[in-house]
Amino acid sequence: MLAAAPKPANSNSAAPAATPMMAQYGALKEQAGDCLLFYRMGDFFELFFDDAKAAAATLDIALTSRGEHEGQPVAMCGVPVHAAESYLARLIRAGHRVAIAEQVETPAEAKARGGSKALVARAIVRFVTAGTLTEESLLEGRSANRLAALAEVGSEGEVAIAAADISTGRFEVVAVRPEAVDAELARLGPSELLVSESAGELPMSSARQIVRRPAPEFASTAAQKRLESFFGVQTLDGFGAFSRGEIAAMGALVAYLDHVGTGAPTFLQPPVRHLASGRMAIDAATRESLELVRTMAGSRDGSLLGTIDRTVTAAGARLLADDLASPLTDKAAILDRLDLVDGLARDALWRGELRAALRALPDAGRALGRLVAGRGGPRDLAQLRDALGGARLLRERLARRADLPPLLARLLPALDGHGALVDELSRALIETPPVDAAQGGYIAEGYDHALDALRETARDGRKAIAQLEAGYRDRTGIASLKIRHNGVLGYHVEVPAKHADALMLPDSGFTHRQTLAGVVRFNSADLHEAASRVTQAGVHAVAAEAAHLESLTEAATARREAIAASCDVLARIDVAAALADHAMSHNWCRPDLADTPCLDVVGGRHPVVEAALAKAGERFVPNDLSLSEADRLWLVTGPNMGGKSTFLRQNALIVVLAQAGGFVPAASAKLGLVDKLFSRVGASDNLARGRSTFMVEMVETAAILAQATPQSFVILDEVGRGTSTYDGLALAWSVVEAVHEVNKCRCLFATHYHELTRLSETLDALSLHHVRAREWQGDLVLLHELADGPADRSYGLAVARLAGVPAAVVKRAEAVLAKLEAGRAKTGGLAAGLDDLPLFAATLAAAPAEKQDALREAIARIDPDALAPREALDALYALKRLLADET
Repeated sequence: MLAAAPKPANSNSAAPAATPMMAQYGALKEQAGDCLLFYRMGDFFELFFDDAKAAAATLDIALTSRGEHEGQPVAMCGVPVHAAESYLARLIRAGHRVAIAEQVETPAEAKARGGSKALVARAIVRFVTAGTLTEESLLEGRSANRLAALAEVGSEGEVAIAAADISTGRFEVVAVRPEAVDAELARLGPSELLVSESAGELPMSSARQIVRRPAPEFASTAAQKRLESFFGVQTLDGFGAFSRGEIAAMGALVAYLDHVGTGAPTFLQPPVRHLASGRMAIDAATRESLELVRTMAGSRDGSLLGTIDRTVTAAGARLLADDLASPLTDKAAILDRLDLVDGLARDALWRGELRAALRALPDAGRALGRLVAGRGGPRDLAQLRDALGGARLLRERLARRADLPPLLARLLPALDGHGALVDELSRALIETPPVDAAQGGYIAEGYDHALDALRETARDGRKAIAQLEAGYRDRTGIASLKIRHNGVLGYHVEVPAKHADALMLPDSGFTHRQTLAGVVRFNSADLHEAASRVTQAGVHAVAAEAAHLESLTEAATARREAIAASCDVLARIDVAAALADHAMSHNWCRPDLADTPCLDVVGGRHPVVEAALAKAGERFVPNDLSLSEADRLWLVTGPNMGGKSTFLRQNALIVVLAQAGGFVPAASAKLGLVDKLFSRVGASDNLARGRSTFMVEMVETAAILAQATPQSFVILDEVGRGTSTYDGLALAWSVVEAVHEVNKCRCLFATHYHELTRLSETLDALSLHHVRAREWQGDLVLLHELADGPADRSYGLAVARLAGVPAAVVKRAEAVLAKLEAGRAKTGGLAAGLDDLPLFAATLAAAPAEKQDALREAIARIDPDALAPREALDALYALKRLLADET
């Protein structure tokens, strides 16, 4: 479980009797709560007290002090406003949240309001948190950035999870059983998770931050009204039939967005309700083991996603990651994706043209998010223009094809309807507008004749100033005289100090303004007049451009949902084209989907391992697999480093790729749909939760045995290795029997307990296989090939020798092994006596039933939200009676 964001100490709070500035800071810090407070002072954001200490340590900047507060020096550090985003990014990555306090009036306005000593008013204009980022510089372009909220309504028995990526507006909600919460959060991987402050134990989650929010924000009735107001509708029925828990989760998320944005608009598309059964369930341990989108070290490189990602747009990369994290269980939807990939795979020329067109398109989805949030600019409008214009051309090109795959034919209409907006933006904006709108210069010539006239006036004024400069030189005879401009004096005449005396004369026509080392500056009446014309025209031109920017932004955001839909279509086309391109260049095949629980793979390969070997100039050895109802459990033995774990993982990845709608690394593949995927391959200590390696292994194994169904696929590697030999063998033996007799799922079970091979005599659907190895002239040769039957031995000593274990140690191990094997021959070994063991089903029938806990069951049945005060009191008395009966 991750901890909540770091909390600054209480010393941030200012005492009521503080100076006016400290009193203002204290009030703002009270609003900021556990966030670091960026307090705007001129061109810097300043931090004070423990905020300053935390920020200085994270950012590695100087920590100073300024004056005293309550007899103690005030710790202080600051960052320049113009570079604030880079510092914010580092603070957010370190787990902090930041409140931005801006000056909301000018010093002149403060003086007019409260006199010469009045303090400039400040207010928190925004909270910057990990899950609510929209700025391009703060986000990873090829990864989604989600905010999630978790709500539970006791009467429904489910937990609802709402998730939104406000940088693109995607908004979804799903309700799952309590035991599936961790798996769903692992799929979403939120940057920030919201839970009620009244919630009990926090979930294990891959969220970077867990934030507790007031319980009333999770009340479903208030949440429904909040959502209806946010989307401007009378009822949510048009979006779907949501449960109370789903409404509560969505409402809490919207409430948090309103809080962090201090009322500013946020882009959310209408919520999409997903069914948990519509996706393959993959728990957090399995995702980590298979390294679907991140490696165990947290890197994208080296993961399945990093290996196969050939998308040419950022939106496509984000969608591919979502597809791999959420394989489908709907056969028709999978076939739609496969047909699209297949069509693009068969036509290399068409695929190349599509990818070239997509490569030129900017990330319009995130540009739209910034515009809706009020943080966009002319560059974002230009990105919408270019992306939607490119989408229109792509639509026209695709419409001419007669053999479009069904999914693509259904998606294409969503690329239409933006012609008027694209035309308006094309007329209004220059080709490459600046990021910053403050200085203007982004509205194209000819779009607004009044604006053109203002610009012409400014240009004429600058020409007049240039003519004045030439005239002054002629009149004074000073060849080095120049007319310059700065933010303090405006336009002024500048001459070297040695020529200044002539301009100081009363009848010179010049007025002295400033003397510096080496130069003297002057003004004149005609220069002032020309400068005023230039300045006024420039100010009016910038104001006119700002008005156009506002109206163009309104026009774009009015079509936000249609634009977002177009962006989604472009991303889907990019993903399909990328998968097809990778499949064709790596000899992958289209998988066939069966209606029975089978998994037949010919020439299967591990995509990540194969890519790594190819870089080293080596070849991957493919292997076959054939699981069916009659042969659904393979027991795989063989030496370490022989390829058992790779074989297990590669087949799990083939299942993920197939149900994500992509081709698979094999000569051929056929599978029945998998509802849940489990991997218990390798384990490590979880010190944060006080769990040893063996405890982690058992927790994961327990989850598999409790949740796997006949439609699931399970890979288990070395179950029981973390404890004593007898305990480990006993556990491994019983787990194999449970998977075979109870779960009845497709399973690959790798082990070094060769005693388990005797189970093939009693378990009809279990077959024996091994990875081949040979010893040649004292050296171990690993063939990485899978063969039928059990391994003849483990080759453990040969592997130790290969690993560089000292020869004396290996020699001693050989002597010990000879003694142990001699003893095994006499006694029958570890499995002696297991022939008389009763069948697993008989053991299961004889197992004692779990003791019922009436008190716990009664508490679980209570829904506090649905109880009237009198009913709550009656329930409490009933619980007291149950307790008395038990004691």
